[in-house]
This record gives sequence, C-alpha cells and structure tokens, in this order.
Amino acid sequence: MESEKRNKTLQLTRLGILSAIIIIMAFTPLGYLKIGPLSITFLTVPVILGAMLLGPLNGAILGAVFGLTSFAQCFGLDPFGTTLLSINPIYTFLMCIVPRVLIGIVAGYLMILFDKKTSGKIYGYAITALAGVLTNTVFFVGFLLLMFGNTDYIRSFGENTIAILGILVSTNAIVEIIVCTLVITALIKPIRVAVRKFNRQG
Repeated sequence: MESEKRNKTLQLTRLGILSAIIIIMAFTPLGYLKIGPLSITFLTVPVILGAMLLGPLNGAILGAVFGLTSFAQCFGLDPFGTTLLSINPIYTFLMCIVPRVLIGIVAGYLMILFDKKTSGKIYGYAITALAGVLTNTVFFVGFLLLMFGNTDYIRSFGENTIAILGILVSTNAIVEIIVCTLVITALIKPIRVAVRKFNRQG
C-alpha cells in the first residue's frame, strides 16, 4: 500500500516536471524555431519522453499540455496560428490539441509493445520516437488541410493545397522529425536507467 502510494506520487511528480518543461519551452526560444510564418517545434521531445517513461495516459496528458500551449500561441504570439484562430477558433483548437494528445498515446503504447518484444533495444526507442514525431506531423498537416485547406489564407501559399503540404513537409517537418527523433533516442535509455535505479533505491 505504501509502495503503491509512493509510486503514484513519483508519477505525479514526474508528470508535473515534464509539464513544466513543456510550458517553459513553449514560451521561450527553446520550444520553437520560427521560419517565416511557420514554426519548427521541439515540444514533441518532452511529450514523447514522458509517454515512453510514464505510459500512454500520462503521455496523452503531456500532449494536451503541449496542445494548450500551442493554442495559447494563437493569441498574438504566432502569426500563422493567430490568423487561423480568426478564421475558425474551434477548428484551430482541435488542430492544436488532437494531434498532440495522439503523440502521447502512440508513443506510450509503442513503448509498451517494444518493452515486451525487444526491451532496451535502441531501434525500439528510435521507432517509437519517430512514430511519435510523425504522428504530430501527419495529423497536424491533415487537420490543417481538412479544416483550412479551402480558405483563402491557406491557398495564398500556393496554387493548391498540395503545394502547402509540400512546403510544410519539405522544410519544417523534415528538420523536426530528424532532430527530435535523434534527441529522444539519445536521451531515453539513460533516463530510463536512472529512473529505474532511483525506484529501486526507494
């Protein structure tokens, strides 16, 4: 009973720390690299790390925190998001939240799967990290095209919506996928080892 209570406290503490990291990154240059009207985000890193460490439910919570900070950016902090918010606030909210929640769910369940099949293998970490980042990219771009693809603002980027997809994938998404996947893959194993060692000492 005491051990279970301690584990829950540790989970909440780690969830709180990771949430704080996401919020700090979101409102400092650590979280976004702005290129023109668009941004490359590195906030997938703490979300995916959290999902791999704490499971899909907590990963979804961290994704929601990321999504809420992303939505907050739409209130004057990010020109692209601010314009989308003025077009349709509900669609903008869904576009900010849903893909980010799915990051944590996908990464969390994949980590459970790889732990059963290939615990501790580097490729399991790499695939999980890549899948998490791709989830954000694919669903965010998908929501953008589905909900805003026919608006004059999005069409102003090119002759058709395929041009928009090309811009996003060829610039922001590729850099984001490579950097975040490499960082997560490098960090997750030593972090998991440290967490397990701390848990045993307790």
